[in-house]
Amino acid sequence: MNRIPLEEVQGVLERVLRGFGMTEARARLCARLFAETTCDGVYTHGVSRFPRFVATIRNGCVDVSAEPLRVAGLGAVERWDGQKGPGNLNAYACMERAMSLSRAHGVACVSLGNTNHWMRGGTYGWQAAEAGLIAICWTNTMPNLPPWGGAEPCIGNNPMVIAVPRANGPVVLDMAMSQFSYGALESYRKRGEMLPVEGGFDDGGAMTRDPGAIERSQRALPIGYWKGGGLSIVLDMMAAVLSLGRATHQIPRDSLREAGVSQVFIAMDPAGFGAQGEASEIVDDIVASLHDCRPAHAQETVRYPGERTLRTRAENRRLGLPVDAALWDEILALQGGTQHAEERT
Repeated sequence: MNRIPLEEVQGVLERVLRGFGMTEARARLCARLFAETTCDGVYTHGVSRFPRFVATIRNGCVDVSAEPLRVAGLGAVERWDGQKGPGNLNAYACMERAMSLSRAHGVACVSLGNTNHWMRGGTYGWQAAEAGLIAICWTNTMPNLPPWGGAEPCIGNNPMVIAVPRANGPVVLDMAMSQFSYGALESYRKRGEMLPVEGGFDDGGAMTRDPGAIERSQRALPIGYWKGGGLSIVLDMMAAVLSLGRATHQIPRDSLREAGVSQVFIAMDPAGFGAQGEASEIVDDIVASLHDCRPAHAQETVRYPGERTLRTRAENRRLGLPVDAALWDEILALQGGTQHAEERT
């Protein structure tokens, strides 16, 4: 496993994106979002996913030049069209818009349709929380999760993020509606490890901890069994209704053509209610109560969501990003993308 400085990784990714026709500023931000995801320890949705992102540019699912367009609005609620642009750039822009509206109205909601995979959902929670705002956002996905009682994937694992600002480190919950994301299943399989708890069903319909068996059956386990399945369904409905975009059953099942997804970004400004100081005390008290909780294992501590991220981020900034050598060679080879961009013009 290579250890590569964050700035070097970001620079290479930026050059690849420029080669495919992305403007300098947008390529810099897009590359930064990929690199920072790996820096924060979310290895399944950072640099490792970059070649797949490039593949969606090549197959036409992602238009590198497209930017989100506001199509409707009423006060603090707006609807945007992603126009098939890069998913992480569209999501970042719409969270920025929700943040701006929340500072004027106290709370705001921006829906986004016709967009693409947003990569790490937690990115947009950190984006808001580090600016002092509470955030809730979610996306629908292609059908990759069976509804409770179903024998095939008909709903999405529809990741949802909830973030709360805190001076000593934001609290950021980033979770899919499946017990394990497919990225996590892939990681366990590649390490040759079984899951710590049952994570889905095998081809025979039996619950299993075998990540490979779950990948083959495409029957991941919803969180909370029927509760997670139900939550997935209503999140899909809300995203599609608010954005007037696609619902999960309308999204292509091919991961390289998972396009036209629908998303929602909500931001709330505690300062707008004159309660910022009190809010900080409340969050700190809750964190303190968690740290005071007796751990199940003596060598471990009870953590709040996002706490480990801060330590991982610091370590990876100091030592460099861990990137598989073969993956890095593949990404370096993509710097020839300029040729492909010229062929399309």
